[in-house]
Amino acid sequence: MTTTLITTPTFGRFSREPWEILEAAGSAAVRPHETRAMPADDLLARVPEADALIVGMDLVTAEVIEAGPRLRVIAKHGVGVDNIDLDAARARGIPVVFAPGSNSRAVAELTFGLMIAAARRIAAAHTAVVAGDWPKLYGPELAGRTLGVIGFGRIGRLLAGYAQAFGMTVVGYDPFLDDGELTERGVRPVSFSECLAMSDFVSLHLPAEPGRPPLLDQRALRTMKPGACLVNAARGGLVDESALAELLHSGHLGAAACDAFATEPLADSPLRTAPNVLLTPHIGACSHEANRDMGVMVAQDVARVLRGEQPHHNAT
Repeated sequence: MTTTLITTPTFGRFSREPWEILEAAGSAAVRPHETRAMPADDLLARVPEADALIVGMDLVTAEVIEAGPRLRVIAKHGVGVDNIDLDAARARGIPVVFAPGSNSRAVAELTFGLMIAAARRIAAAHTAVVAGDWPKLYGPELAGRTLGVIGFGRIGRLLAGYAQAFGMTVVGYDPFLDDGELTERGVRPVSFSECLAMSDFVSLHLPAEPGRPPLLDQRALRTMKPGACLVNAARGGLVDESALAELLHSGHLGAAACDAFATEPLADSPLRTAPNVLLTPHIGACSHEANRDMGVMVAQDVARVLRGEQPHHNAT
């Protein structure tokens, strides 16, 4: 019997299937904290007894990996593995598995919802009515506007389709793709600077590299079209939050909607007091379907490794 240590309270929340996969593989699933992420000191204390580790946004450092002499596999209950020290795992020969594509539709749908909510000031209207007011808040329609998609992977492609269905013109920038992969979906390929300058809405769908400066720093944000709306449901490290707040206060940017932040939970960020901003607690992947799919995908790969097989989705 092996032991799988689970640090994230969202694993298998809406489906028994991920748990059943681990059980069938002969691995005892242990989740000490049902309602919150595992504290870092607790993770260090418990990882020596784990053969497999399933984590959420926890920092899996070289120290954590070295503290687990029995570790045979680390699984990210999600898509991005930037919170895991891949070099340290590789040095130990430990595969790091993840669930690519499992939450694409959930994130794309939330992103499109954030665009509509930011444009039409839905959250502000709700807050006002609850407070007893009855304001008439105006905002632009999406039809006829230009959406700039930065990062044209699974999520960016889904978002482009939603926007086109609403009558938007879509332009895109992706440093890793040929232009043909955008044009075949009716999206005009443009440079990064062109995407910022010509778009009424800009949505980010690229990974953030640890230690790198924000892609949208103050200079880049200032080149955005006046009155434009920025949506970030990718990674907080992509945006200089202080510069974004400053440009919202000045009126250069019309609105922003963020589901990802440099520090989570959101600490003393200037975005809290910025005008025309919509903030959500990194819930892009929080659909019932995505929760089931990502749990199943990582549980299957954990089971494969524990059986001595190769995983299907290995980041190392």
